Amino acid sequence: MLVWEGGRAGALGYGREIGFRAVGERRCVGARGNPCPARAVVSGRGTGARCGECARLDRVHSVAADGAPDDARVYRVYLAWFGVGMVKVGITAEERGGARLREQGAVTYGWLGRGPLMAARRTEEVLGTALGVPDRIPYAAKRAARVGLPGEAERAAEVAALYGRAMAVPGWADTLEPVDLRVVDHAEVFGLGRVDRIDGVVTALVDGGCVRGTLTAAAGPDLHLVDPGGRALVLDTRLITGWELVAAGSGTVTTTVPVTVLPPGAQAGLF
Repeated sequence: MLVWEGGRAGALGYGREIGFRAVGERRCVGARGNPCPARAVVSGRGTGARCGECARLDRVHSVAADGAPDDARVYRVYLAWFGVGMVKVGITAEERGGARLREQGAVTYGWLGRGPLMAARRTEEVLGTALGVPDRIPYAAKRAARVGLPGEAERAAEVAALYGRAMAVPGWADTLEPVDLRVVDHAEVFGLGRVDRIDGVVTALVDGGCVRGTLTAAAGPDLHLVDPGGRALVLDTRLITGWELVAAGSGTVTTTVPVTVLPPGAQAGLF
């Protein structure tokens, strides 16, 4: 689902054709619900769609930047699986449930523990170091891993094995309540069974540039589209924030925005 300025939401269904055109200049989206006072023009290639000042303000009270140490909510620590050997440890507010995992495009995940923010943050760091897993994985790597995913049982087994190793790490359970493992799999929800290749990735929107294609899958911010020319493209929807968008119109037959073309079979190397 895409949410437009003003709160209007547009549902996206697999098999549906999407077509829109960017108009004018990309403007800063502001910070923490407030509009950018300068309505600054920002680069079409960035995913943040914020000018320098608004980006700084947006992170002032960010949990990710440790800007809210007095947050009284309960947090959860999780293991998120994106591909073979590609697992990260992270935290999210318990009240959000699995929303953060879906936003990141986690194919499979499981909870590790729950408790106060700073205890969860310390556990994230301790387990990341002990298990040798990162707290961040680039989206380009996540995209490449979606092509040719192993089966659900294999995905769950990798998460379960790492969960077992995490539970054997001493100390962290003294300040955080461990959570029994229940593996959640998003492959069907994301439609990843239809992702058999990636021919190109949209790198930016430009004034007058069009995106057109049939939606085959959606994981995190990424839409997997097959354009009228048969190309399997990925559009990171964070690239469309800050733009005025209009319907592509019947005269537009294909995608005309800049695309990084990937040679067949070379996705992993180029990502």
